[in-house]
Amino acid sequence: MIVVVDASVLVAELLRRRGRELFARPELHCLVAEDQWDKARHEIEKRVAVIVDQGRLTDVQGEELPGVVRAFVEGDAIEIVARRFYEHMEATARRRVPRDPADWAPVALALALGIGILTGDHDFLGCGCPTWTVETLLAELGPR
Repeated sequence: MIVVVDASVLVAELLRRRGRELFARPELHCLVAEDQWDKARHEIEKRVAVIVDQGRLTDVQGEELPGVVRAFVEGDAIEIVARRFYEHMEATARRRVPRDPADWAPVALALALGIGILTGDHDFLGCGCPTWTVETLLAELGPR
C-alpha cells in the first residue's frame, strides 16, 4: 500500500515508536511532499523541546531524537517527493482544501499519483482522495 503522509501525522508518529514501526513496515510505502517534510522537521524540533521541558525526555534524549527521526526518514522509511513532481496540481489541490489551503501539497501529491492520504486532519475530507487515519491503516495492515 502506498500513502501520502500529512505533516501532522508525520510529526506525531515519528516521535512515537509505534509510528516508526508503522512507517518501517515493508508492505507500506509512505511518501511525503517536500513542502510537508520541511514543515514537519521544524515542528519535530519544537515538539521535542516541549517534551524535554515537560520532563518526559532527558536533555540528552531530546538532543538525540531529532537525529534519530532524520536518520529514519533518510534511511528510506519515508520517501520525500520533490515539489516539481506535484506542483502542477497546486491550483486544483488548493481548491479542494478550502479550509486550509496551506495543506495543498499532500493533496497535490496524492492527486498526481491517485493514492490516499494518511491524516488526522478533517480538512482533507472531501478533497477527492481517500483518507486514512493511523488506526484504520493499522487495522487494514493487520498485525505484524
